Amino acid sequence: MTQRRRGLTAFLLMTFIAGYAHGQAVPAQSLENLMVVVRESPNQNRQTDALVAITKIEGTLPNGTKFVEYPAWFQYIGDTHLRFVFDAPSMVHSANMKDLERLGLSPEKALAVAMANLKRVYGSPTSVPWNDLQLVKGKEPDYDSSYFLDREFWAAISKSHPDGVIVALPKRGGLLYTPLSDVKAVSG
Repeated sequence: MTQRRRGLTAFLLMTFIAGYAHGQAVPAQSLENLMVVVRESPNQNRQTDALVAITKIEGTLPNGTKFVEYPAWFQYIGDTHLRFVFDAPSMVHSANMKDLERLGLSPEKALAVAMANLKRVYGSPTSVPWNDLQLVKGKEPDYDSSYFLDREFWAAISKSHPDGVIVALPKRGGLLYTPLSDVKAVSG
């Protein structure tokens, strides 16, 4: 399933635009297939987890057509941002602000719906050892980073590590953590 989503990071918005430009069918856009992914926002270090809309994206398609899009993307905490998407068997489709409005969702409600869908479709996350760290995994690797938003999972992890944990999103789809007490892993 991972290969079907190769363009999820770099071309998520472009699939939205190009799909219309080339007449391709897009997945159904409903509450049932709304998902969320977490991605890096380089050179950011937000100190709050309040969702702040990334207002618009402008560009030019390969055929020269200019576009302006209002994606359902939100700055999050630290150097991360959230992207709402519609999931389908053969592709994902970037959600935009009008989609959230049409579905009657505030950003916070969209996040709750997307996380419930993620767990319903791809299951709850698990931790597996990876070098000196723990790798967080679900049934679809491209959504593993989304489990960064699973408060229940992190509450359970916190019970086992009362001193705290450090979490890293080192690459698209990846999610790692280590207890603060593991000095070797933390320094790495």
